[in-house]
Amino acid sequence: MPVTIAKGRLPRRAALAWLLALAVRPATAIAQERDRDRLRAVDRELLDAAERGDVAAISAALARGAAVDVRDARGRTPAMAATHARQPAAVAALFSAGANVNLRDDRLDNPFLYAGAEGLLDILRLAIAAGADPRITNRFGGTALIPAAERGHVEVVRELLTRTKVDVNHVNNLGWTALLEAIVLSDGGPRHQRIVELLLAHGADVNIADRGGVTPLAHARSRGFTAIAAMLVKAGAR
Repeated sequence: MPVTIAKGRLPRRAALAWLLALAVRPATAIAQERDRDRLRAVDRELLDAAERGDVAAISAALARGAAVDVRDARGRTPAMAATHARQPAAVAALFSAGANVNLRDDRLDNPFLYAGAEGLLDILRLAIAAGADPRITNRFGGTALIPAAERGHVEVVRELLTRTKVDVNHVNNLGWTALLEAIVLSDGGPRHQRIVELLLAHGADVNIADRGGVTPLAHARSRGFTAIAAMLVKAGAR
């Protein structure tokens, strides 16, 4: 007999899949619940308050002894949870309370790296002020500058180049610099043109090729990015 669900009837295979989904919960959800059981109540309160952006509740939990760098099941500190939730006031409160800006979660993100990649300029500035180390890399072996350049976050790129000592010529695990990603993974439009200008003004090496030996200039020309190609040639690209 097919299983009847609400007003309709499901085929046997769909019904079995539905029942299995009810019976088998995702491992991550189970791990998160186990983690929450492991944490002290006050630490759970801090993590929840950080994600909600509730600064008063953050202060209250810390005053009652919550660990400012406690980790959840995903390896996130309260500051990282607040960053994911785009809660700059909560991030600021946690950094003021001594949160370690450089701790990475299970995905090798920290507030500085994530804010750079996602274009969260306000949180990025807070992370820089809190002492973020620009040498720390993400799961792709890249600095905060590389995904910011790829995704067209002009003001984030400017902030990183002017307010930190990020290595403009760092090569990630894919064999790409910020300059290469600003060309290879972009549409060559105004935002990426401006980013290329910023990278060149701050010492980007125009002749660092990718693993296949293809230079930034060759990539720009093959994509018809004439404005970027002209900038590269002016900067000495070969």
